[in-house]
Amino acid sequence: MELALEHDYIEGNPAEPVLLPLHGTGGGPSDIVALGKELSPASTMIVPAGPVSENGAARWFRRLAEGVFDVDDVVYRAGQLADFVAEAREHYGLGGRRLVAAGFSNGANIAAAVTLLRPDVLTEAVLFASMLPVPEPPRHDLSGSRILLVNGRQDPMAPVEHAQRLVAVLRERGAEVAEHWHAGGHQITVDGLAAAKSWLTPS
Repeated sequence: MELALEHDYIEGNPAEPVLLPLHGTGGGPSDIVALGKELSPASTMIVPAGPVSENGAARWFRRLAEGVFDVDDVVYRAGQLADFVAEAREHYGLGGRRLVAAGFSNGANIAAAVTLLRPDVLTEAVLFASMLPVPEPPRHDLSGSRILLVNGRQDPMAPVEHAQRLVAVLRERGAEVAEHWHAGGHQITVDGLAAAKSWLTPS
């Protein structure tokens, strides 16, 4: 079976969660794998490539300007990624194993979109430098969802109020949301990684 998105697949320990690392604008599977290895070194990873090109830079969905998303495309691409994840589960024999998305920037935004729009496929996500990707998402019951938002208080690309709006929308729909705020900008920090690792393996 040919899966819908180009991707890398890395076999890991069946006892660990399956990770879905999602790169930021201009990134790709090869660079975001390092984030997955930091979070859970022994995990199986499904690492897709963003299908949209913005002047040659890979993205997950189109945008109209910096910080202005093409909402129709966000919805379409979230469905495309959700279908890919469901197909990959079957293709690689992953069954009902725990699966956690880990995205940075544009990758975090598409993960947030899938979490909001397709909770049948994705219920856990670590969102680095994320914001609300769709202004009025449907009111799906997200009471089974668990999300960690890791954002910078000085992030010009994902302003605090936009990130807080995402948190509010998730909580309104019943999701369990944890927040880690660092003092930096649009980046993944050492303390942010530590918070994500701790969240990924709750005691």
